[in-house]
Amino acid sequence: MAVTSDCTETVLNVAGAKVHVLQGGSGAPLLALHGAGGSQGWLRYHQVLADHFTVYAPSHPGYGASERPDWLDTMTDMAHFYQAFIDALGCNQLAILGTSMGGWLAAEIAAMSPERLSRMVLVDAVGIKPEVGEIAEILMCSREHAASLRFYDTSQVPDYETLFNRELTPEERDAQYGNQEMATRLCWRPYMHNPKLPHYLRRVQTPTLVV
Repeated sequence: MAVTSDCTETVLNVAGAKVHVLQGGSGAPLLALHGAGGSQGWLRYHQVLADHFTVYAPSHPGYGASERPDWLDTMTDMAHFYQAFIDALGCNQLAILGTSMGGWLAAEIAAMSPERLSRMVLVDAVGIKPEVGEIAEILMCSREHAASLRFYDTSQVPDYETLFNRELTPEERDAQYGNQEMATRLCWRPYMHNPKLPHYLRRVQTPTLVV
């Protein structure tokens, strides 16, 4: 995991679970939510955002060094957990950015309490079943095949070799297996979407950028 001197590592107690959080920058709070593969540390985009915001980048419960409460089994549970996480931060209102599964989670949080969010960015978000085609199966395939599905042109991906195309250490592989198990718990049935989410989102007026 890429952790640099640009951020600090903290452990936050939330709803009876210890959550590993990377924090950096200054300004209004921004919550950055990682995807199903788990946190890859403090990345370049975190640091760019930290020039304008106080960025909080947690590992979700059940991922990495973060503990999972016994009751947390679904994405709806995860969204409820993050209500308590925001309370623990002491933020009245914050920006939220989610990638992939993290985008789904951000949308669920917004649907529950849109008044807590100042703005939202969803990057390559899952969570809603497409009207045409299917969501690619990434939980049962190899890391290499999943990477090939993510990008059309890997030469345009910053830090691609470091983040996606290098040999993992035994410790990183163990962490990857644990993350994959948690992703399966959260996203398997129905696969990578919530059929009710489009209905929940109708009341959300939060300014949102979809990438």
